[in-house]
Amino acid sequence: MQELAEVRLTAWVHGHVQGVGFRWWTRSRALELGLTGYASNRPDGRVQVVAQGPRRDCEKLLELLQSGNTPGRVDKVIADWSELGETLSGFTER
Repeated sequence: MQELAEVRLTAWVHGHVQGVGFRWWTRSRALELGLTGYASNRPDGRVQVVAQGPRRDCEKLLELLQSGNTPGRVDKVIADWSELGETLSGFTER
């Protein structure tokens, strides 16, 4: 079952996404989906989102990030899929 396979999503979110509650909002959505990982402000103004869990749940988080219903303004999201990385617990803001 491909959709249940555990994966790691790394999403680079571009736009006005710092200082607007974007990481908190992302954390809330990820926890609702049962994902582990983190959302981190980057020095260049992007937010890096790393989420691990079933592929379908990571895909749902990616859809939410791209939905236009986030805090701030998302211009684009670059997604990278990989196998599970380090073991992460919970979902944190960094």
